[in-house]
Amino acid sequence: MIDFVLSSLMFLILSPIFIFLLVSLSIHHGGTPFFLQRRPGLNTKPFYILKFKTMKDLKDSEGNQLSDEFRITGFGKWVRKYSLDEIPQLINVIKGDMSLVGPRPLLEEYLPLYSEFQNRRHEVRPGVSGWAQVNGRNAISWEKKFELDVWYVDQIGFMLDLKILFMTLFNVLLGKGVTQKGHVSSGKFLGKSVPV
Repeated sequence: MIDFVLSSLMFLILSPIFIFLLVSLSIHHGGTPFFLQRRPGLNTKPFYILKFKTMKDLKDSEGNQLSDEFRITGFGKWVRKYSLDEIPQLINVIKGDMSLVGPRPLLEEYLPLYSEFQNRRHEVRPGVSGWAQVNGRNAISWEKKFELDVWYVDQIGFMLDLKILFMTLFNVLLGKGVTQKGHVSSGKFLGKSVPV
């Protein structure tokens, strides 16, 4: 209920920014401004996450998608730096697919790669922000990320969620931890014992 009320209120407050990005990204990226992808949610049940697109759909001569650094636009980098691409996920929270706070929903292809410990991140609803997000986000290793996610699962509570929301606001304003060194976004997870 708190998730529903807060996310509805936040979406209402952020609606002018939402509309601005909707129009701007449609122009910059030529087409739909949304990125829709299946992700595992609570107990690995799949849902479709909604984000603003920050990259163009550019491919090489063989039809393979180019790497992030070639597809992301200048405007897209700015949108990502301040986490504005995450605003549509408030709709996921209103629908009940996600919570405002919880482990970030990752790719379905990672599911077979998790250790039993790492898979515990799916014991709670995924979040728009989380403990790993406010403690390094994409700038920390996968191993550390999962360690922080599972710590959150074991410590979950209202006061912790409140702390994470305030830390998220602070980090967003500073644009902290958006990328790993040498990457536009977080590198791929390759397996339970492989740091990125």
